Parts: sequence; C-alpha cells; structure tokens
Amino acid sequence: MRKLLLPVMVIVSAILIIARLFYLQIIDEELRLKSENISIKIKYEYPERGYIFDRKGELLVANQPSYDIMVVPREIKKLDTLEFCKLLGITKDDFKKRIEKAVVYSPLLPSVFMGQLNKMEYAAFQEKERKFDGFYIQKRSLRDYQFHHGANIFGFITQANERIIEKNPYYKSGDLLGKQGVEEMYEEVLRGQKGVKHIQRDRFNREIGLYKEGKYDTIAVQGKDITLTIDSKLQQYGEQLMKNKRGGIIAIEPKTGEILCLVTAPTYDPAILVGRQRSRNYTKLYNDSLAKPLYDRSLLAEYPPGSPFKILTALIGLQKGAIDTETGVSCRHGFSYGRRFMRCHCGGGVRKLHMGIAKSCNAYFGTTYLRTLGMFPNASQGVDYWSDHLKSFGLGQFMGYDLPTGRKGNIPTSKTYEKYYPNGSLKSTMIVSNSIGQGEILMTPIQLANMMATIANRGYYYTPHIIKKIKGQQIDKKFRTKHVTTIDKKHFPPVVEGLAEVFKTGTAYFLGVEGIEICGKTGTAENFAIINGKKKQLEDHSIFVSFAPKNNPKIALAVFVENGGYGATTAGPITSLMIEKYLKGKVSNKYREESVINKSLQHQYNKFTRKYIDSMYKIRLRKDSLNRVKAKLKLDSIKKAGSTNPTKTN
Repeated sequence: MRKLLLPVMVIVSAILIIARLFYLQIIDEELRLKSENISIKIKYEYPERGYIFDRKGELLVANQPSYDIMVVPREIKKLDTLEFCKLLGITKDDFKKRIEKAVVYSPLLPSVFMGQLNKMEYAAFQEKERKFDGFYIQKRSLRDYQFHHGANIFGFITQANERIIEKNPYYKSGDLLGKQGVEEMYEEVLRGQKGVKHIQRDRFNREIGLYKEGKYDTIAVQGKDITLTIDSKLQQYGEQLMKNKRGGIIAIEPKTGEILCLVTAPTYDPAILVGRQRSRNYTKLYNDSLAKPLYDRSLLAEYPPGSPFKILTALIGLQKGAIDTETGVSCRHGFSYGRRFMRCHCGGGVRKLHMGIAKSCNAYFGTTYLRTLGMFPNASQGVDYWSDHLKSFGLGQFMGYDLPTGRKGNIPTSKTYEKYYPNGSLKSTMIVSNSIGQGEILMTPIQLANMMATIANRGYYYTPHIIKKIKGQQIDKKFRTKHVTTIDKKHFPPVVEGLAEVFKTGTAYFLGVEGIEICGKTGTAENFAIINGKKKQLEDHSIFVSFAPKNNPKIALAVFVENGGYGATTAGPITSLMIEKYLKGKVSNKYREESVINKSLQHQYNKFTRKYIDSMYKIRLRKDSLNRVKAKLKLDSIKKAGSTNPTKTN
C-alpha cells in the first residue's frame, strides 16, 4: 500500500496541474486576453461627469472638453524631437523628464504625457499626430463652472496619483477624480463608468480591428446628475456679506436637515482650479497660511460657542428641575462663586428664564449650571449628566453629514477633568465657565446651526446633508432618520419665547426685520493667541444663531465672524440680512446691507499678522544671538587648546 501511495500522489497532482492549465489557457479567455496584451491595444472612453444643480434646478457645474496627449514609451519610433517640442511649447529637457516618468509607470501602458490641452493646442497636435508614433490624443471632460461661488462645497477635479491607483484598480494613469466637497463624496455617482475597447494589432503593430469582435468591450456610462440642497442665490449673497471677513455662515432647513448655504470666508472662484493652471493656483492657495482659503471654517474650525450655549444650559437645567420658568436669580453685574467673580453686562436685577435669555445674563446661567451639577453626589456625576444631554444634540462627535471633512468639537466629561483634578477633587465652581460656552467647550459652526435647527423643531433634528436628489436613486436613509434629544419637548417653548424676546427688548432689539418673527441669540466668544510665548487676548469672535419664523421655521442659521467683536455688531446684521433674503427674496434695509458689505476686518487680521511676524522675528533674533554666543565660547575654548583652524567651530 505504501508503494502505491507515492505514485498515486504524483499522478493526481499532475492531473490537477494539467486541468488548471487547460482552464487558464483554453477556457478562461479573459486571462488569455491579459496574456496577449502586448498585441492588443486598450483604448478607454471617458464619460462626462454628472451635472450638479441647486435645490431649485439651477445648473451650477457642467462640463467642457479636454484633451490629453498620451504616450506608450515602447511604441515610440523615430521622432523629430525638435519639431515635437516646438509644437507643444516645451524644452528638450522637459520632454526627456516626461518620457522617463512614463517609462517608470510602464513602458507598455499609456500614461499622460501632457494633460488638458486647449482647443488650439489640440487642433495643432491632431494635424501632425500621424508623425509621432507612440503618442495619441485622449479626450476627457473638465468641469465648467456656471456658478463661481461655493468652492468649498464642490471641491475640485485632479489626476489620480500612484497611491490612489494602487488602492483602486479602476483608476489608471491620467484618470481624473474628485477631491474634497461633493466631487469627492459622490465620486462614484458623478464619474460614471468608463468604456473599454480592445483593438487587435498585427506583427507590424498595425491596428486590424476589434479583438474577438468586441466581445470584451464595454461602453461608457455617463455619470449621474445630482441636485444639491444649496440655494445658490443665498450662497452667493452670504459670500458677498462675508467679503473681507473670516468665518462662516451655515443655514439649515430645520424640518429636513437640508443645508441651504455653507459659506466659508475667505474663499475663491472654483474655476481657477480647472485646466493646466490648476496646479499653480492650488499651490498659491495652499501656501496662504494666514487667510487659509482652502480651510473650510464652516466644518473644520472649532470655536468656543459663547453665549449661544446658554440655551442648552437652560434646557438641561429645566430637564433636571434645577430651575423652572419662574426661578429668579439676582444679578449684581455678575455673580460670585467660590472665590471668583463672573462679570455680566445685562444691566443687573432679578432675572428669570425669559429675560435671562433675552438679556444674556451670565449670573442666571452660571447659577443654573451650579444648581444642576449640585443635584448630584459629586461634580463628576453632574458633568457626565450634562454631557450626555449635549451629545443628544449631536455635539462632541462627528455629525455624519455628506462632506468629506469635519471636526467633532469638544464636550468635556468627568474623564476630561480627571488629570487636572484627581481623586475626586473636581468642584462645580472650578468649571462654571462651561455654563456660558467658554471653558473646554468647542463647537464647529455647522454644529451651532444644527443646534438651532433642533431648537426650532422643539427637540429633534435630521442629520445635516447637502444632497437633495440623485438621478435614478434615493438619498441615504440616514438623512431621512429623525434624531430626538433627551430633553422633554415641554421645555422648549419657554426657551423659544426667550429667544424671540432677544429681538424685541433683548440684545438684538435693533436687528429685527419687519414681518418676520426671528428667534435668536447673540454671542461674543473670547479669543486668545500665543504670542512671544505668552497668552494674549485678541478681539473677540462675533457669533449669532437664529431661526425664523418662530412658528413653522423655514431656516436655522449660525454666523461666526473671527475677531468681529460683539455678536450684535457684526454677526447680527449678517443674520438679519440672510434671513430676509431667504424668506422674502429681497432685502428692505439697504443701509444695513451696504454697511455689512463695506465692513472690512482686514485691519484686525493684519494686526494679528504683524504681532505674529514680530514675535517670530524676535524669536529668530534671540536664536541667532544665542548661536553666536555659543560659537564664540566654542572658538575661545579651541584657541585655548592651541588650535590653528578656527573654521572647525562649524
């Protein structure tokens, strides 16, 4: 039996190997296709990307033809390099570098030699293309922007790099794909499916027809059109109001979570990132480290929310029973807690919920916070109770919207304070600044807008999203799922009344719009920077959050202006104008509009820039001086040792 075992194993193995070879070489023709690739030329047909429309059907982004010169290094024969370079306006050295790059990618496969030719360049090359073996024209499409705003929303189109090609076999050298914004988020929807043709060649490398009569060919499938939730007129108006300012404006339709506008400032025209100048223009934007036009402040910037956060302090206090609508707090231009004093500018007196919100009384909300945490055995448990409620508003976490960038902000918990106050030493008086949106709290502007949408809905929200419709399919189910907060619905109406009072007798009494009942809250967040190694206070950030109308709200808004001062001074007027523009279609207060448009905060940003540059200059001088001292000491020590070669001090 043992004598038969070895021969049987050999025979079985041989049969299996032969069967596999038969399958691969005879039956599996796709593998044969790959093995015969040397004699088959593959041509790709690139479909148009899907168009992009706004919520009202206005065309925002279309396509324009683009032409790439492709090269297959192995197929290059005798070539008049001088004529070729002159035709394309490049040097001989540039030609060599491009060919070397193509060879590194693959001597046998096509890659881009020169991308995105215009019509004149294309026509000139096409006329003489037959003279240049190994080169051919590949037609593609580039974006054509009908709407020169919303660059942060759209993103841009770029070439697939080696890392992307290795990760996703769909992409080949020279392929285009979306980067940032909806172009990246909905890349597979917008790009469509490229077509492939396999062309048979004879032994003289001449094309003789389709391989296997086109059995393995596929046709290009055009990308799907998408409709965004954006109101293009509101987006354009918001960018106009934010001229010469830094910050963001986010508007949301409360009943659906649809983003009506997503303004970040400063911004740029998306059209400058199209064509052969794209790389140069992108580098210029990227290197602007002060204004940061590529930085989407609406989604990425994390700020202390300031006074708008008092709305949540009130709701959590009501939920816990620490206060009710009739609870009075005495404000003596502030209030004492522990050994500290929190100042207040509400005017003083006894404040209840309604006027506490309207006048933005620090004493009222500081006391509410202390009473809420005081209802627990220790401050740590109180902080976690407070934190859990806040998270039900979508705070302290990624919101799940359909844009590829974002930050989750920060909502502190007991764990946050353990390293600062170990062994249960945390006291509520140590963190009372949380009550007014300072302390360790950070929120992004879109989180502020979603907070107001939640209050407008009296306790629920839909995940903010920018996609309204995809041709031929439904939007993601998560954007149609209601999220209900942990605050009882009965506590929202009195808070909403207080927010309406802000525009009647409160901190925004002069910002009302005739015929529209607006609910809102001013905010002024302290702003610090490290200059010369020291913490310096700069001009405060200006914040305003709102929704309108009070009943059956159509829009919720957050406006954040860096270094803008008081909330009612800069962000407030922008809020009123945006709400009126959206609800009425036009603005009645032209003086207010002109004042906002003409207001520039560049002097504030320049002041910070000068301080920063001066501090860097001083640091550099100190380092240079220190280096000179060190060099002199080292030189002296060498001289004492009898050295005759002082250059070694380097």
